[in-house]
Amino acid sequence: MRILFAGTPGFSVPSLQALLDSAHEVVAVYTQPDRPAGRGRQRAASPVKQLAVQQDIPVCQPDLLRSDAAQQQLAAWQPDLMVVVAYGLILPPEVLAIPRLGCINVHASLLPRWRGAAPIQRAILAGDSETGVCLMQMDAGLDTGPVLACAHCDIHADDTGSRLHDRLAQLGADLLADKLALIESGGLEAQAQDDSRASYASKLQKSEARINWQDAASDIANQVRAFNAWPVAETTYEGRQLRIWEATAQPGDSKIAPGTVVSATRDGIEVASGNGSLLIHRVQLPGARIIDAADFINAHALQGVVFAGE
Repeated sequence: MRILFAGTPGFSVPSLQALLDSAHEVVAVYTQPDRPAGRGRQRAASPVKQLAVQQDIPVCQPDLLRSDAAQQQLAAWQPDLMVVVAYGLILPPEVLAIPRLGCINVHASLLPRWRGAAPIQRAILAGDSETGVCLMQMDAGLDTGPVLACAHCDIHADDTGSRLHDRLAQLGADLLADKLALIESGGLEAQAQDDSRASYASKLQKSEARINWQDAASDIANQVRAFNAWPVAETTYEGRQLRIWEATAQPGDSKIAPGTVVSATRDGIEVASGNGSLLIHRVQLPGARIIDAADFINAHALQGVVFAGE
């Protein structure tokens, strides 16, 4: 097959590599325009573009795919299939109709649960015990197309957003590689999604990282896990931002005001919440490195301190 690949972030890279390792031809790669990144805000190529350049694959970076010019360029590649993995641009119906076999999306959830931009983090936030990846035949809706194949994945108690991201990225690539021959032959049966079971995974906002100590400790622990490595759960300590990178929930005294430091030992910093307590294991102050709670305790008197939340 002549395949067009569309993707942008690191999540997309294993799927692109799987196509490059296959017997099929990746004729071009579509990725978002270079964006400012890092402290210097210099324009940087996406991870997908970097791999494509390394492999001498032509790269296209249109701002939109709605113009006649963009669609004519895409059609000129004469693709049999377009594989889309976290591209970040909407594919209009005119584009969906160009490849002979349509457009296939690798999505990081078990559809119809967690349609949208942040399915990995939303699954952890909700306390889901399982997630996975789906191959979906794309239509004009947002992750609403029929599902061709799925692979399941447990969410472990210590999974962070970044850890689960990496596992699902590889799982999606493996599923894609495994089903390419059936995609080519039309041997996969498309299953319509049950819209009544759908949930939406909205894009992450930095404001969501702010801890509300009135919440249950289990919910705060999920917040810490989901937002590692971005935007990172945070509270306020002595007027400064304190980022919390790792924490676990445990039973606690319901009579203690939420946000109060109950104890500070080598095991961690125990903070009262609306239900139970949060045991903090790794923290970071502005401009400082991430450290274990035990090291933070050595430099700060915490007994009875109240962390400020929302």
